[in-house]
Amino acid sequence: MNQPHVPARPVFPINSFDAQRIEDAFALMGPKWTTWSVMTLAQEGRPMRIRDIAAKLPFVSEQVLGLRLAAMQTGGLVTRTDTRHGAPYRLSALGESLTHVHRTLADWSRIYLAPDATAEAERVEDAVRRLRPRHSTALIQVLADGGPMRFGHIAEGIGRADAFTRQRLLRLQADGLVTRTGPQHGAPYTLTDAGQELGPVYATVERWSAPLSTRWTPSPPVPVATTQRTHSTVPLGSDGARTAAALRRSAAVPSALFSHGSQPQPRVPTAVTTQSAPGRVR
Repeated sequence: MNQPHVPARPVFPINSFDAQRIEDAFALMGPKWTTWSVMTLAQEGRPMRIRDIAAKLPFVSEQVLGLRLAAMQTGGLVTRTDTRHGAPYRLSALGESLTHVHRTLADWSRIYLAPDATAEAERVEDAVRRLRPRHSTALIQVLADGGPMRFGHIAEGIGRADAFTRQRLLRLQADGLVTRTGPQHGAPYTLTDAGQELGPVYATVERWSAPLSTRWTPSPPVPVATTQRTHSTVPLGSDGARTAAALRRSAAVPSALFSHGSQPQPRVPTAVTTQSAPGRVR
């Protein structure tokens, strides 16, 4: 009896991507409240003044939001309808295409880091926070290519001083992307399942960050496959807990920035999630 044909899942070798381009992309989308602002503008689909965006995000002050939107304009994620003071903001084509990046990041986080119910925008910001530190991508690529590896070989592989490499490894361990093969001193480092499955994330981010002349057109996000996990998931960090606490204090928050499931487009339900993951253990 013939078995039905199952299409092969795309393979994205982690070490095949441009680490600097990925790092630059994470730096652009990483500052806190960037994701919330992008999702709000995408959901509304219209130019919005700072006070109107702040009304959708009452846990962020207008002053903080104004500074964030100004930085986003400099980075090319938003534009203004004219040069007058107080003119509305709207997403640029680059900002609109972030929807696909957000979806891939959220799927990866939900499968490998925190499977609990967490606000979508909070989940994406937490994922970027874990991935954006300088030279983290290069270190992950070195481990993907040659791991498990001892400390000295990793430092040599990324061409960084021992002190920097040690600091970065500790951060990646705390964030659930790197682990050690044993408790003994000098045990080699290796990627966790979350680290090993970063290929689709890097593919989506690199494609989004292509030069403007070859900017990609919107297409479905790269699928993140579910695999058998051998390492425990890592909950969202303390920043996420504080955000969730702010959400609980806000009865008027509209909501698919706050939706928990994977959705084709962030849509905001009427209620705000009241569930938050505990802080990360270091």
